[in-house]
Amino acid sequence: MNNTSQRIAAVLGPTLVAVTLSETVNLDIWEDVHPTVVYLNGLLLLIGGLVIATTHNVWVRDRRGLITLSGWLLIPAGLYRMFAPTATQLGPGPATYATIALLGCLGLTLSWFAFFGR
Repeated sequence: MNNTSQRIAAVLGPTLVAVTLSETVNLDIWEDVHPTVVYLNGLLLLIGGLVIATTHNVWVRDRRGLITLSGWLLIPAGLYRMFAPTATQLGPGPATYATIALLGCLGLTLSWFAFFGR
């Protein structure tokens, strides 16, 4: 993995792990969250996605492609949260836990690539 890929994975991987663990523990905070917080969350997702997509637009079938795909998926997620901040947030349920599990696995995978997959 090249240096840029490794650095992005080293930031994105642990961040996803921390976010998924903390949101699992604090899932109830999204029940009555203020739209301003949802909007700001979307802004951060958009900025992160744009940084990754513009500095790491590598479409290959390996871990570098996973990093690029992650960046591009953050963009619509951020835009959705910015343009629909009053939309009902997902509460506890199968879809929420599946999403959290998927993002957690992605975070663990990227962390592995960054720190052990040389």
